[in-house]
Amino acid sequence: MKQIYPILGNRMFLIILLIINTVGTVYGYYWYKWQLVETPPIFLPFVPDSPTASLFFVFVLIAFLLGKSWPLLEVLAIVTLVKYGIWAVVMNLLVFQVTGVVDPAALMLIFSHGAMAIQGILYAPFYRIKLWHLVIAAIWTLHNDVIDYVFFMLPRYSVLNDYIPQIGYFTFWLSIFSIGITYYLTIRKNRFSLELPTK
Repeated sequence: MKQIYPILGNRMFLIILLIINTVGTVYGYYWYKWQLVETPPIFLPFVPDSPTASLFFVFVLIAFLLGKSWPLLEVLAIVTLVKYGIWAVVMNLLVFQVTGVVDPAALMLIFSHGAMAIQGILYAPFYRIKLWHLVIAAIWTLHNDVIDYVFFMLPRYSVLNDYIPQIGYFTFWLSIFSIGITYYLTIRKNRFSLELPTK
């Protein structure tokens, strides 16, 4: 496993990952455009969950390329990448269970969101997160759940409308899991920690 970390810290690899995540982020916001048009302005920051998660990671990658660490963005990135990466995979599998159909777009979403969660975790040894950073990310994440399932600003999967209470319950515990795994990987004593190469 340790052999992969020199690759993750390679400057060219970081640039490629930055390009991929930037394109994915732009496409993600485009995917939400119809819902964003109908969203009250006060809720706009909390609707496009996945592209916002990848946007956090875009800034993390920029910081790495500049030889810097931006811990608050790092913690927001890992928590939301894990949460919404897993969430989107589960939702698309649930759509398949309900409809019996998996189209190419759904397969793309499953693959891309699974990759989101994986990349957030793989870079955990490079993060410099402290407990107060995680507290802020936890407040953001749980507040987002309230916005989604109290004010119904969650991403729209019309075929899953009958399951919104169950999805909301699952999402809350997925938030707790994402916060917990972030603590385990980035803050606890004796965690696996690495420095990015300086060149």
